Amino acid sequence: MHKPLISASPARSALIPFNKASFAALLLGLSGSFLSPASLAAPVKTPEAQAARDYKAKVAKSEADAAPEASEAQAFDAEVDAFLKAYWQLLPDAAVAAGHYQAAARLPAPTEAERLAQIRFCEQWLARLQALPAKLSLNAGQLGDLALLDNHLQGMRWSLQQFRSDVWDPTGYNVAGGFSDLLNKGEFTPAQRVKLVEQRLRQVPAYYRAALQQIKAPAAPLLQMAIQQNKGGLELFTQDIPALLDSAKLDAASRQRVLKLRDVALQSTQGFIKALEQIDARQTADGSGRSWRIGREAFNEKFRYEIQASVDAPTLFQRALDQKAALHARMSELADGLWPSLFPGEAPPAERLSKIARVINKLSERHVSAEGYFDDIRAQIPALADWVVKHDLLTLDPSKPLQVRETPAFMRGLAGASISAPGPLDPQGVTYYNVDPLDPIGKPEKTESYLREYNHWVLQILSIHEAIPGHYVQLLYSNKSPSKVKALFGNGAMVEGWAVYSERMMMESGWGQVDGKPSPEMGLMYAKWNLRVVCNAILDYSVHVLGMSEAQGLQLLEGEAFQSHTEATEKWHRAQVSSVQLSSYFAGFSEILALRDQLKAAKGDRFNLKAFHEEFLSYGSAPVAMVSRMMQQQAPAKKAPLTPAQTQR
Repeated sequence: MHKPLISASPARSALIPFNKASFAALLLGLSGSFLSPASLAAPVKTPEAQAARDYKAKVAKSEADAAPEASEAQAFDAEVDAFLKAYWQLLPDAAVAAGHYQAAARLPAPTEAERLAQIRFCEQWLARLQALPAKLSLNAGQLGDLALLDNHLQGMRWSLQQFRSDVWDPTGYNVAGGFSDLLNKGEFTPAQRVKLVEQRLRQVPAYYRAALQQIKAPAAPLLQMAIQQNKGGLELFTQDIPALLDSAKLDAASRQRVLKLRDVALQSTQGFIKALEQIDARQTADGSGRSWRIGREAFNEKFRYEIQASVDAPTLFQRALDQKAALHARMSELADGLWPSLFPGEAPPAERLSKIARVINKLSERHVSAEGYFDDIRAQIPALADWVVKHDLLTLDPSKPLQVRETPAFMRGLAGASISAPGPLDPQGVTYYNVDPLDPIGKPEKTESYLREYNHWVLQILSIHEAIPGHYVQLLYSNKSPSKVKALFGNGAMVEGWAVYSERMMMESGWGQVDGKPSPEMGLMYAKWNLRVVCNAILDYSVHVLGMSEAQGLQLLEGEAFQSHTEATEKWHRAQVSSVQLSSYFAGFSEILALRDQLKAAKGDRFNLKAFHEEFLSYGSAPVAMVSRMMQQQAPAKKAPLTPAQTQR
C-alpha cells in the first residue's frame, strides 16, 4: 500500500486534444542541423535548391511560431511555481512530505478560520488556473498538468465544504508524522533539526486545542484508530527527540529549553488522547457517534475525485463481481491439478469453493517462521531486483536503496505493509519498506494465522507489490518525471494499479517457476492474491453504499476470497476506517492491463514490453486515463512507420 504524496484525482479533463503546435518545436530543433552557411548564398535555380528554400522558409515560420510558444511555456511554468509556493505555505506538512522545507517549522492549528482560508485558496486558484487556456497556448502535457491541479483543488474544496471528515475522522489530527519527517528527511545538521523541532513544539498545544474543537460525534472505528496512532506517536517525544538532542551536542541551557517544550507538547498530546478516550467511552455508553459508512452520494463523488477511472463506481463494482467469478473458475482448475498430490486417495469436495479452500489451507502450511519473517523479506529484495534486470522488464536505479524497517507505531493500524518514499523535491531521501511487526498481534494462533496468509508464495507477491517492481520502482520513476505536477499530485489508482500490474508482469516473466515450468502452487496463490484485489473493490462499495454487515463481509473475505480469519478481520477494520481507497487497486490494474493490450494489438511485433513499462512510468503518477490518452496518441498502427507528431511528447 502507498498513500499518494498529495491526494489528487484528475481525469475528467484528461481527454484533451493533442496540441499540434508542439510539432513546431521539433522543426526548431532540427533547423540548426539542416541549415548550412551555403544556404545563405545567392539562390540557385534548381528544383533541389528551390526545395531547400521552401524548407528554410518553413523552418523560419516554425521558429516564429515556436518563439511565443516557448515564452508561453515559461509563463505556464511560472504560474505553476506560484501555485506551489502558495500551496506549500498553506499546507507545510504536505510540503515537507514532498521534500520542500521552507515552511517546515510551521504547524497550523486546524481551526475553523484555517478551514475557511483553505476553501478561499481553492476558489482563488481554481479561477486563476481555469483562465490559463484562454491566455496561453498549452501543449498536451501542460493541459494534463492543469487538469490535475483543477481536479485536486475541486476535490479539496468538496472535502472541506461537504465531506467534512475533519469533524468525524480524528485520525487526521496527529503531529507525529510531521515530527518524524523533520527528524529523518532532508539534508540538515542535527543543530538545524533541533531548531525546526523546537519551533514546531511550541505550536503543538494550540494544534490539539483546535483539533478538539473541530471534532463532533466521530465515527467509532476512526476514533479508536486515532487513539491508537496518537499513542504510537508518543515515542517520538520520549525517545526520538531526546536522541536528536544527544546528537546535536547542545549546551545544558539549550537542551533544557527544548526538553521543557517537549514536555508541554507531550502533555498536550496525552491530553488529546485522554479527551478522545472520554468521547469513546461516552459514545459507547449512549450509542451516539456518526456512522463510519459514507453513503452512496459521498462514495460516488469521492470515487470521481480520487480514482478517476474510465468507469463510475457502480460499473467497477459489477466488473469486480464478474472477475471474481472468472478467478474462481481458474482456481478450481488449479486446485483439481494439485488435489491428488496433496490429498492422495481422497475425493475432492463437490462444492467448488470448499475444494479450493482445502488446497489453499494445505499449501499455506508452508510459511516462514515468525523469527525469520523480517529476514525473509529482506532477502527477497535483491532477488527481485536481479530478476527484473535479467529479464529486461525495467531499468532500475541501484543508487536509490530500499530499507526494510518495522512500521513506525504512529502509522500502524491500516495495512500490514507499506512504502514510505521521499518526495520528488527530496531526491536524496531514503525509501522505506514498512512491515508491521508480528509481536503486537498478540496470541500465537493469530500469529500463525497471519503467517499462513503470508505464506511461502504470497510473501513473495507482497514484496513484488510493495517493493520491486511495484511501489518502490514506480515512485522512483515518478519522482524523475519532467512534470512536477504529475509527480506531486499523484493518482492513487495509478499508484496501486501499477503495484498490482507488477505482480502480473513478474508472473508472466516466469517468477516462481520450478525447473523452468509454471508452478501450479504459485499460480493458485497468485490467483488468490489477485482475488484479494477484486474483493477489495467489492467490499469497499458494498460496505459504504450497500450496507454490507460485518458477517457478510467476513463471509466474502474468508469464504469467497479464502483469506485467513486474521487477515479478514483486519481488512474489515480497514474498510471501516477508509473509503474508496480499497477500490483503487482493481480500478488502476484493470486500466493499465487494458492499455497494454491495446498498444500491443496496435504495434504488433513492434511492441516492446520494457519500453511500454518505462514510457508508462515516465508520466509521473498521473491517472491511467490521462497516461493512456498520451501513449495512444503516439502509438503507430501495426508495422506503420512513426511520424514526427507521434514521436513528440
